[in-house]
Amino acid sequence: MLSEAFTPTKPDPYIALRYPEFRSFLFMRFFLTIGYQVQGVVIGWYIYNLTRDPFSLGLVGLAEAIPAIGIALYGGYVADKSNKKTLLNKVVALILFSSTVMFVATLPAVTNSVGQSSLINIIYLMIFVNGIARGFYAPTSFSLMAMMIPREHYGNSSTWNSSAWQTASIAGPAIGGLLYGFAGIHNTFIFILICLSIALVASFRIKSRPATYVRTTSIWQSLSEGLRFVFKTKMLLGALSLDLFSVFFGGAVALIPVIAKEVLHVGATEFGILRAAPAVGAVLTMLLMTRFSPMGKPWRNLLFAVSGFGISIICYGLSTNFYVTLFFLFLEGAFDSVSVIIRSTILQLLTPDDMRGRVSAVNSMFIGSSNEIGQFESGLTAKLMRTVPAIVFGGSMTLVVAAVTWLKTKKLVSLSLDEISKR
Repeated sequence: MLSEAFTPTKPDPYIALRYPEFRSFLFMRFFLTIGYQVQGVVIGWYIYNLTRDPFSLGLVGLAEAIPAIGIALYGGYVADKSNKKTLLNKVVALILFSSTVMFVATLPAVTNSVGQSSLINIIYLMIFVNGIARGFYAPTSFSLMAMMIPREHYGNSSTWNSSAWQTASIAGPAIGGLLYGFAGIHNTFIFILICLSIALVASFRIKSRPATYVRTTSIWQSLSEGLRFVFKTKMLLGALSLDLFSVFFGGAVALIPVIAKEVLHVGATEFGILRAAPAVGAVLTMLLMTRFSPMGKPWRNLLFAVSGFGISIICYGLSTNFYVTLFFLFLEGAFDSVSVIIRSTILQLLTPDDMRGRVSAVNSMFIGSSNEIGQFESGLTAKLMRTVPAIVFGGSMTLVVAAVTWLKTKKLVSLSLDEISKR
């Protein structure tokens, strides 16, 4: 009996999934993400085919990043002050609306009547609308997830949440490439609209969540509280800054359409497979992380992951073989997923409940939109340097960022998760 009493219980890798509302949340996020990912693949391929200019791919990222960054802090303020379920419903509905407009704009009758230039402008405008929606989605979903799961299970819920996103990211590019190649853009958009409609229905199944921030301060005072909290919390600021610069310089995945056409000489189907490879690596790694957590020495593991991410980008840029490129894109996603899990867990642990929306908004400015800004950086450097040198430059700068961060944060390398939560 004594031996049984002192036998440690094994961690339950499925503990977060035992909460029904969290399962509904994952269901919503999965279909929203898969529709969004398919749309991103289709739009990137479609616009590049129209323009044959890698810079046009950069403008896609910029069109989404500008509103997402510009409205992020206000989105966090609104998320803290609003009923979160209602706000989430409106955000998903707005994304569904913009996708519907793009579907209509790409119909042959409409395309022929408006012309190529106007068509591209309509697409950029709807991407801009998606950026507005993202400015509200990130803090709203972050706040909701924290309310569904007890604090002691944040690490497990972050892993499953990221896994749902990455699983959709695997299926999305592959489906997008296959549908575009075999069924055309119109049938692909129908699939996108179905996925987004399912996500909207799922969002209505989440319980109503009232405002968590009720103090009567001005909006500027409220927003400054979120900024001050992030900048005075050194561990949180360091994690966000590291991801910001590594993703900014490591946005070379946006150039896959160019690599597919100009270097590997493959079509839409192979492009979809290449685009899915990072997410395949990410989701397989995340599933491993449910049993082998990277949170034992999180800061050390974060630096290792970012370094591996940079090396993978360099090798991907130098490859001229389809399968070698596929392998290094797989590794890129695997290393990136470790970074995502560590940063998400640190963010959940260190953020008070009444500031989650605003702190998540700052996180969105640092990380969420850095993907699109990184896409713009990759498109711009590809135009100036050519594609392969631009990718190698981005991966090299990611390694420089990791090295500089290590030199400035040596004291954090040996800290455990418990020590981090007390800082």
